[in-house]
Amino acid sequence: MPIQFPEKPGLVVYFTVGDPDLATTHSIALAAIDAGADVLELGVPFSDPLADGPVIQRASERALRNGTRLRDVLELAAALRVERPESGLIVFSYYNPILRFGLEEFCAAAEQAGVDGVLVTDMIVDEATDYLQALHRHRLAPIFLAAPTSPDERLARIGAVSRGFVYAISRVGITGAQKSLTEDAEQLVRRLRRFTQLPIAVGFGISNPEHFAAVGEFADAAVVGSAIVAAIERAGPKDAPHAIARFIQGLRRDSREPAAPAR
Repeated sequence: MPIQFPEKPGLVVYFTVGDPDLATTHSIALAAIDAGADVLELGVPFSDPLADGPVIQRASERALRNGTRLRDVLELAAALRVERPESGLIVFSYYNPILRFGLEEFCAAAEQAGVDGVLVTDMIVDEATDYLQALHRHRLAPIFLAAPTSPDERLARIGAVSRGFVYAISRVGITGAQKSLTEDAEQLVRRLRRFTQLPIAVGFGISNPEHFAAVGEFADAAVVGSAIVAAIERAGPKDAPHAIARFIQGLRRDSREPAAPAR
């Protein structure tokens, strides 16, 4: 199904599958969708998550200790597709787990599971010919990261081959919450608009209703990752689904409230 953001800004939620365990991840996913997440990024735990900050690194370590593998992520996707058929489902991974699984085998399994798209953090568009062909054969949307440092030539290539949406990185560096958004994010979205008509989602550092509302002023969706994973870590297995539902509801509700008048 096409990835859609019926309400602006749309909300893309990332979490690491298997953190704190697979059963809780399943409950968290359902809670996130029911609370207002348009798209779920199902994070594949990886031993060397170089683009991720300490919060997601710890989540990957916990999930790997639980024995979580790529096949578990696909099984979760298949269950969610049945339970919440309208939700957007993205497999979010580094390339190594997919390479070990087998690119063609992974794409076939992802298609069968009902996955909408794939985002591989260390797959650059310049080297993605075989990857793109495999995704196209299995009707999976390739989603690429666009950075503030990307030259226009690369943004044009990303715009040409992407499907679903384009993920604009709000800043250079690793994932993690930040106090304020940089001007780089808005400038990057403006540049990307020249090369694609796809929705543009801004991520890296979106952690509160103010960020969420600010992104909605210039982009189509916001990606919330580290703040979600940190909330799961704080809440623990029993309370994590409820904590994530409250967090997402707060993002949407509080971002709609008018600012208090100056005194």
